[in-house]
Amino acid sequence: MDWKVLLDIVVSVLMVATIAYATRLNARLAALRKNRDDLARTIVGFNEATLRAESSIPKLRKAADEAGHSLQERVEKAQSLRDDLAFMIERADTMANRLENAVRSARVEGPARGGAEAVSAPVAPASGPALASGRPAPGRSAQQAAVAQASAAAEYGLDDDRSEAERELLRALQAMR
Repeated sequence: MDWKVLLDIVVSVLMVATIAYATRLNARLAALRKNRDDLARTIVGFNEATLRAESSIPKLRKAADEAGHSLQERVEKAQSLRDDLAFMIERADTMANRLENAVRSARVEGPARGGAEAVSAPVAPASGPALASGRPAPGRSAQQAAVAQASAAAEYGLDDDRSEAERELLRALQAMR
């Protein structure tokens, strides 16, 4: 064989190997281009999401500020209501003490005036078990209780300039006695 033919065969084999390698390289480059397009789309989507998030931060801050102001208003309103309730409880306690004193004085003055019924038991203390249980003190009749309540109402003018809440409280206290 001639050197020329042998050299042509070697070159042909190398050319076939080069063509095979170029084909594989072309397939890998196509996959890389496809992944590159997917990566570019992913980056564009990420950029859009970042811009939307950045634009919603001021809206979120505004909503948080509004919620904070609303909550602060509610807290202030609750504090004023708490103060009002404390005042009403104080007033109710004062009124209850005045009513209790009026009932006591009516009990003491009742027998001194020569009333039809005399109290046979001693006067119960203000914080005694008879008042705590809501039952009348022993030896006290319903008529005496009504007289004491009426005299206390007349003495302190309880039905004239009292609010509806105070009148309801007084009715509840009267019902307990």
